[in-house]
Amino acid sequence: MKYLNMFFLMAFLLLWVGESLSAPILVPSPPKIKAEGFLLIDYNSGRVLAEKNADTRMEPASLTKMLSSYVVAYELREGNIKFEDMVTISKKAWKMPGSRMFAEVGKKIEVQELLKGVIIQSGNDATVALAEFVAGSEEAFASLMNQHAQELGMISSNFVNSTGLPHKDHYTTPRDMATIAKALIRDFPEHYKWYSQKEFRFNGIKQYNRNKLLWRDKYVDGVKTGHTESAGLCLVASAKIDDMRLISVLLGAKSENARANESQKLLGYGFRFFESHQLYAADVPLTEVPVWKGEKEMISLGLKQDLYVTVPRGQYKNLDASMKISSKIIAPTVKGQELGIVSVKLGELDFAERKLVALESIESGSLWNNLLDEVKLLFE
Repeated sequence: MKYLNMFFLMAFLLLWVGESLSAPILVPSPPKIKAEGFLLIDYNSGRVLAEKNADTRMEPASLTKMLSSYVVAYELREGNIKFEDMVTISKKAWKMPGSRMFAEVGKKIEVQELLKGVIIQSGNDATVALAEFVAGSEEAFASLMNQHAQELGMISSNFVNSTGLPHKDHYTTPRDMATIAKALIRDFPEHYKWYSQKEFRFNGIKQYNRNKLLWRDKYVDGVKTGHTESAGLCLVASAKIDDMRLISVLLGAKSENARANESQKLLGYGFRFFESHQLYAADVPLTEVPVWKGEKEMISLGLKQDLYVTVPRGQYKNLDASMKISSKIIAPTVKGQELGIVSVKLGELDFAERKLVALESIESGSLWNNLLDEVKLLFE
C-alpha cells in the first residue's frame, strides 16, 4: 500500500509538472478604448500590443507638429540653421488661428524659443514662422515634411501644412504617428526632453502643456496633443518604466478628459501585462563559424541592430533562440554581409527573426590555402 500511494503521488506530480510546462500564455484583451483609432507599441521591439483602425486615414490635427519639429531638428543637426538664428514673424504666422504663443508680427525671435513654442505650447504662429524660415514658405516646408515622412516609413500619410489645420489632403494613421514619435525619441533626444515640459512663458504670458498625463503619471514624458472640430481630440503619449518604453497613439476622442483617460488605460495595460528585454546587442559576436579560402579560418557573426523582445509577463524564461548559418561561407566576405538568421520562438509562436551578418571583412587567402580548402570542400 505504501508503494502504491507513492506511485499515485509521483503520477500526480508528473501530471502537474506536465500541465505547468504546457500552460497557455494568458493575457487579457486590451481595454475598450473610446476613440476612432488607437495603437500601443513597445518602443524598443516595435511589437504592437493593442490596436484599432491603426492603418485607417484620419486627421492628425496638431500631432502634425511632431513631424514639423522633427524637420526643424534635422535642419539644426545638419547645420543649415542654428538655435540662435533670429526669425522674423511674418503677417501670415502672426494671423494663424488656433493655439498660439502670441508672437508679434515683425518681431525677431530665436529659433530655439520658437521650437519650444511649437513643442510645449503647440503654437501655430511659431510653427509657421519656423516653416517659412527653414524652407522659404509653408508649402515648401510641407514638401520637406513629406520627404522625411517617406524616409521614416510613414507611407500612409500626406501633409499640406505645418500645423495640422484641416485640409482634405492632410491625413495620417495611428501607425504613422507612432513612427514619428519613435523617430523623435530615437534621433533627437536633446529636443525630446522639451515634450515633458509642463509650461511655457513667452512675452509675459504663461501657457501650459495640454498633455494632462504629464501631471497624472510621473513616468510619462511626452509627446503631443491635437484638436480640431473635425479630427476630435488626439494624443500621442509615451512613458518609460525602468528599461521599458511604450508609445500610445489615440485619435478621435470626444473630450480632453477622454483622450487622457483612454491613453492612460492603454499605457497601464501595456506595463501591467508585458515586459521588454534586450536579447542581443548590435555588433557583438554571437557566434564564430568557419570561412573557406580566406586569410582567416573563422568569422564572427552578429546583428546590425539591438534585438529586443516584448513578451507577456513571466514568459521571458520560456523564449527559445536558435541560429541558422549559411552552409558554406567562402571568402572574400564583407562586413555587414548576410550569412544567417537568428530566430526567437515562444512556444509555437514565431516571435522575432533577424539577419546574422558578418562583423568583419575577410579577404581571400593565399593560393596554397585556397587549393587546400578546395580539396577539403570536395569531401564536405
